[in-house]
Amino acid sequence: MTNASRTTLFNIKTQQWDRELLDLFTIPASMLPEVKSSSEVYRETSTPIFKAGIPVSGMAGDQQAALFGQLCLHEGMMKTTYGTGCFMIVNTGDKPVLSQNNLLTTIAWKLGDKLTYALEGSVFVGGAAIQWLRDGIGMIPNAPVTEQMAKSVPDNGGVYFVPALTGLGAPYWDQYAHGAIVGITRGTTAAHITRAALEGICYQVYDVLMAMENDIHTKPTEIRVDGGAIANNFLMQFQADICRCPVVRPRILETTALGAAYLTGLAVNYWKDTDELKEQWSLDTIFTAKMKEETATALLTDWHKAVGRTMNWAVDSEI
Repeated sequence: MTNASRTTLFNIKTQQWDRELLDLFTIPASMLPEVKSSSEVYRETSTPIFKAGIPVSGMAGDQQAALFGQLCLHEGMMKTTYGTGCFMIVNTGDKPVLSQNNLLTTIAWKLGDKLTYALEGSVFVGGAAIQWLRDGIGMIPNAPVTEQMAKSVPDNGGVYFVPALTGLGAPYWDQYAHGAIVGITRGTTAAHITRAALEGICYQVYDVLMAMENDIHTKPTEIRVDGGAIANNFLMQFQADICRCPVVRPRILETTALGAAYLTGLAVNYWKDTDELKEQWSLDTIFTAKMKEETATALLTDWHKAVGRTMNWAVDSEI
């Protein structure tokens, strides 16, 4: 059995509860529920309130639902959700890819008898960095103002904000990392720090993207994005500049609930198939790289230098 099948008690290759793990933890198989697909009628609600039962017919994890809501139905398609954290997930087709770069191998969804796998990478602090600027230190009055502040300066002024406020997630997985703002001078302003916070979100997503590219051995043709933070045009443009890949923003920003609705609707024949679902997806904006590649490379070099300053910080401070 590979490590990929040990992420939970469920073996994602055999699609059954893992007998070896159940025995290891002395868990009777009879205690566990029957495993179903992502889109079928499981039960109906009871009828004391409603005249008829309402079918419960869709089931998915939040990031898998967002991937489906973005209609990333083909191998190699990916999306990133920008919320409190950031979550990138790529469709890897009908075979699980065992990550060599600290990503999670998971099931994306199962429709009928067809199983689709995915690779997922989690950034712990995305929008939470902006929340900290607002609520933690009172540097900004609200989140929307960050776009204007970031654009008010020509660059980050040499400032890098590594938002390891709860450690670092993929691909570093360093629980001892602490946040840091480096490169501060007497010329540093609130606008520089705010811009650095937005850039720090994008750098972290870039690091996950590079891990994914190394695992799937291909570069994506686009990154579909969702979540409330993607309304920030500066954030989206900088993400495209750093990743050197088109960033595609749909009209519907919150696609997690949409994906769950799609799975439910397919089960009750509200939509007949995924081809009909594709007609539902609507484009808002495509952001393409405008920054010179050498500039992006220099920024990333300094970013990784800053990340190195934060790693194992709590361990070092205890010695």
